[in-house]
Amino acid sequence: MLKYREADADAVFHALSDPTRRNLVERLGRGPASVSELAAPLPMSMPAVVQHLAVLEASGLVESQKVGRVRTCRLVVKRLDTVQDWIDARRAAWERRLDRLGDYLAEQEKQTTKKETS
Repeated sequence: MLKYREADADAVFHALSDPTRRNLVERLGRGPASVSELAAPLPMSMPAVVQHLAVLEASGLVESQKVGRVRTCRLVVKRLDTVQDWIDARRAAWERRLDRLGDYLAEQEKQTTKKETS
């Protein structure tokens, strides 16, 4: 049974589909930051950055808290487990397929070797 919910995975993958949002996630991976700090290196308006952060918050990847006039964002690292669970499920399926292919090829090799020695 898969640990992730498809809707959760869709929301996280959607949020990470944009390079600007991936950049914001990467920056928040180093620690909390204000919206102004996050916007400073980006070549876009503050409202555009706020829209990107809203997508990240809607996906659950980012939480923010406003104290006075400063909104501070932090990465919800646990939410990335949704992506890891999805990847692990894909990896497990491919490993099973490759194991079966390896077994088949080994059997074919045995049969070929047996025919050659007969």
